Amino acid sequence: MSPQELKTTISSGLLSFPVTDFDAQGNFQPSTYAKRLEWLAPYGATALFAAGGTGEFFSLVGEEYGQVIKVAVDTCKHSVPIIAGVGGPTRQAIAMAKQAEALGAKGLLLLPHYLTEAGQQGLVAHVEAVCKSVKIGVIVYNRAVCKLSAASLQQLADRCPNLVGFKDGVGEIEAMVTVRQKLGDRFAYLGGLPTAEVYAAAYKALGVPVYSSAVFNFVPKTAMEFYRAVAADDRATQSRLIDDFFLPYLDIRNRQAGYAVSIIKAGATLVGHPAGPVRPPLTDLTGEEVEMLSALIKRLGPQ
Repeated sequence: MSPQELKTTISSGLLSFPVTDFDAQGNFQPSTYAKRLEWLAPYGATALFAAGGTGEFFSLVGEEYGQVIKVAVDTCKHSVPIIAGVGGPTRQAIAMAKQAEALGAKGLLLLPHYLTEAGQQGLVAHVEAVCKSVKIGVIVYNRAVCKLSAASLQQLADRCPNLVGFKDGVGEIEAMVTVRQKLGDRFAYLGGLPTAEVYAAAYKALGVPVYSSAVFNFVPKTAMEFYRAVAADDRATQSRLIDDFFLPYLDIRNRQAGYAVSIIKAGATLVGHPAGPVRPPLTDLTGEEVEMLSALIKRLGPQ
């Protein structure tokens, strides 16, 4: 898949981040991860992000990263494109990018670097170095310590033909409007705030019609129903699902920092596709919170 083909692929349709399967001791479980992808692939996501934020990229070490990407690519090679998460220090991100490309990933999602803040020229140098290390398309994730200005994105657009996507996880409307106006159709634009459905209609109005859904991991039919409602400007369906599911879901998710991942794994377990515990420093939902989530899922009906 060429970078431009990746851009076309991610410009329409729902995207999602599968969780990564761990056993009770926190070790990666390739067999159940493959089964998870086999279950999710037919529901209609345009692409799946392996080793993304919801996939606990930040906790993967050593050989685990390559194992996750290989299982994802091998399992989905005839069904849905796999975009690999990469990140951390520049040299680590480059090594991961090259490995993911060699394993057959169709594109990369460049997650924020680790810990330290940096000026705009430093961020540009970081993103440029990763882009130039591979031939496949790259999507930059605008979030946390990697907040790129419109001017910086223009520099990157001029220097890196394979940088084809901008995923926003910040939610600053003025900055997003400025980026969209300045860069136009140079990039594919993706909504990337946690529980992106809540922001989907507003982001579509800004010229960002596509987003990634975490809840696709356990209520894929509902995730697709909501995406279709956004695409069709069906406000009645959006309103119903926000009231009946997403707002009470947020009430649970917002109880603890890090629950944006934990609640997805809890949901997967409740629908019969357990992915094991989250790794520290994240914590799993309490028993009471799991019961609350179970009641929400039951209200949605079979998935």
